[in-house]
Formats: sequence, C-alpha cells, structure tokens
Amino acid sequence: MLSQEQNETLTQVGPGKPMGELLRRYWYPIAASSEVEKVGTIKKVKILGEELVLFRDKSNTLGLVADKCAHRGVSLEYAIPEQCGLRCQYHGWLYDRDGQCIEQPNEPENSTFKNRIKLSGYPVEELGGFVFAYMGPSPAPELPKWDLFVQKNVIRTIGYAVIPCNWMQIMENSLDPTHLEWLHGHYFEHVFEQQGRQQDEWKITKHHLKIGFDEFDWGIIKRRVLEGQTEENEDWAIGHPIVFPNMLRVGDSGAHSFQIRVPMDDTHTLHFWYTCFVPKEGVEVPEDYPISLYECPIKDENDKFIIDYIDGQDMMAWITQGPIADRTTERLGTSDKGIIMFRQMLKRELKRVENGEDPKCVIRDPEQNQYIELPQEEDKFSEGGLLSGVAKDWNTRYAPNLDEIIDLCKGGTVSSVL
Repeated sequence: MLSQEQNETLTQVGPGKPMGELLRRYWYPIAASSEVEKVGTIKKVKILGEELVLFRDKSNTLGLVADKCAHRGVSLEYAIPEQCGLRCQYHGWLYDRDGQCIEQPNEPENSTFKNRIKLSGYPVEELGGFVFAYMGPSPAPELPKWDLFVQKNVIRTIGYAVIPCNWMQIMENSLDPTHLEWLHGHYFEHVFEQQGRQQDEWKITKHHLKIGFDEFDWGIIKRRVLEGQTEENEDWAIGHPIVFPNMLRVGDSGAHSFQIRVPMDDTHTLHFWYTCFVPKEGVEVPEDYPISLYECPIKDENDKFIIDYIDGQDMMAWITQGPIADRTTERLGTSDKGIIMFRQMLKRELKRVENGEDPKCVIRDPEQNQYIELPQEEDKFSEGGLLSGVAKDWNTRYAPNLDEIIDLCKGGTVSSVL
C-alpha cells in the first residue's frame, strides 16, 4: 500500500505538481488530425489540468493556447481565426500561435500594453493522424516516431473515450498480466452465459504459470507463460511493451495497437486506441487513405457498463476503482510485481526531473528518432487463432468503416480477428 502523500504524488498531474512536471516532458496526442483539418477550426481540449484551444488559423497552421482571453476571461473556443492566430470575439484582442497578444483594437495606437499580455501557448505537431502537443520546458524534445505512427501500407483507426478516472489506474492495468484469465476469461464466459451466447469457439482462461517484467530502453516488457506453454512461446520470449510513461502496445501478426492514456486532469483521462491493420497480400493502402475516428462507449442507455467487449471490461475495472484509486487500502501480492516496478520507475524518473535531467524516453537526437521499432509478439501465446473468436469484441467493432477494413484484409489474419 501507499501513503496518502505517495498516492497524491503519483496521481496529481497539474502545473507545479511533481508528476505534472514529469509528464510535461513528453508529447501527447490531443486530437485526431481529421478533427482540425479545416481552416478556421477551433477545438477545446484539456490536458494536464489546463484548459486550452487547438486551432487551425487562416494560414493553415495549427496553434494551441490557453482557453481564456486575458482581457475579460471569455472562452476562445468561439474566437475568430486570423492569418496568424486567434482574435477574441468579445473585444478583438488578437493572439498569435504562441499566445502573445499582438493587437488590442480599442487601446491607444502607441500603447505597449499588448506587449505585456501573453497566454500560455504550446508547440503542436502532426504525426500518424494525430495532433501532438508538448507542454514542458524549452527546448522541446523530438516527437517520437514510434513504429506504428510511421509504418507504411497499413489501415489505421483511432478510437477514443474520456475515462472518468485517474491515468495511473489505467496504466497499472497494463502492468497486470493475470487479469487476462479472469476479467477477459472467466468473466467473459460469465457474460456470455448471461447473454445466452455460445462460448465454445475460444478459451482464454488458461492459468498463468509465470509472469515477468524487464526494463528496456523505452519502458517495460511484459511477459507471460500460460498453462500448457513454455518460455519458447512468443508471449514470454518476446513479450509486449509498456512504453513509458503512458502507452501500451498490443497485437498480433494481423493488427498492432497502441493504447495511449492522456491525463486531462486528476480524475479524467483521454484514452486513445490506435490500431494498424495489415491488408491482405497484394493490397496497397494509399498514403492518404482516411483514418477513421470513432468514440468507444462506456455505458449503455440504462447507465450500465458495456461489458461484452474486452475494452469495455477494462474500462469497467478502471472506473469502478473510483476517480482516484485509494492505494492506502490496497493489498498487493506477488502477481502485482509489474505494478510495483512501474511505480518505482515513476519515482526514479521524478527524481531525475527534480535534478534537472531528462527522464526516460525523452529523445533529443534526431538520428535516434527516424523509426523506433518496438518489440511485439506476432503469434500471440503461440496458439494461432486463440483470440480469433473474441477479438471481434474489441473496440474496433465501433469503427465506422469496419466492413471495408474486413474486405481489404479478407483472407489474412485480420479478417479472423474482426
């Protein structure tokens, strides 16, 4: 268990908080590019406790500044896009893409008042269908070119949900291998039984014989051996990575995914499911093939958690721990060593930031950032179609172009997992 002070250190993400300062050393996806592709678009966002507006001005350039005008506090979500920034709709104050006020129409022409007015402004970049933001000290590090963001000839989808809980309990779920056989195994069987569905096509309730965790350059590798398997199985021999501080990588030979947890504030997380599907042999995916964007529902019309798909089960588990999990009352066992390792890594990196150093996974060298390939098992559990019967119950079932994806991937692994 943790003390209340320790729990607060790990979960408070606002400006000036230790974890907030650590997290500000990284780039975060804050929107899909498709949401702000039109000139003049303004989208309100919240990240690391700050209310901001993302916009594309009339020069077709993206900007990210604080939401409230410095004059009278009006929201800039309804501002007027200009050639070089945003003009407040209330009294016409104009802000450039860095948040600097550059014009105040009703002040004397020779006034220097505007020079002393500046909103928070942050750099943004586009990559892989996302708009990323960096909110830390200058100079900004490289925006990491993780393999899935720059991989060629794949079909991409982006699912999202605003999860009403702290980012830490979502990340800790990724360091917990054994919940697979229970939450997504025995519990899934229970759900199917209640729904009267057949469940003889698949089984993921095999007992975990061994779990392991190793630190590597980009985070932690998670490994497992299930009953009837050996350490030669890819899920142990290769494993799959948790990318520090806020991403999980999952998948198989047909589709790889990132789960990206973006802390909005202490009790809300913007969660993205970023999936790359491999088309069937001979199919070339155009560079400009649209990336579908869809919302993943959490509850049904009766305000009940949707628990007949894997990501819905995870969301139920994250959210029912409360807005911020109370770690002062937890009782961790030997199967929780991955969670303990992640917390120790966070504490270590907090110290590095306090000492003025770059934390883990901050990239400064462009040569190191050409294409960052992450380890990933291709034959999940060495069981062939082990997950093929249930993978249609992942978040991708809500993708608006699912039928088209199935058609483009028909005859390969992807068709079996959809």
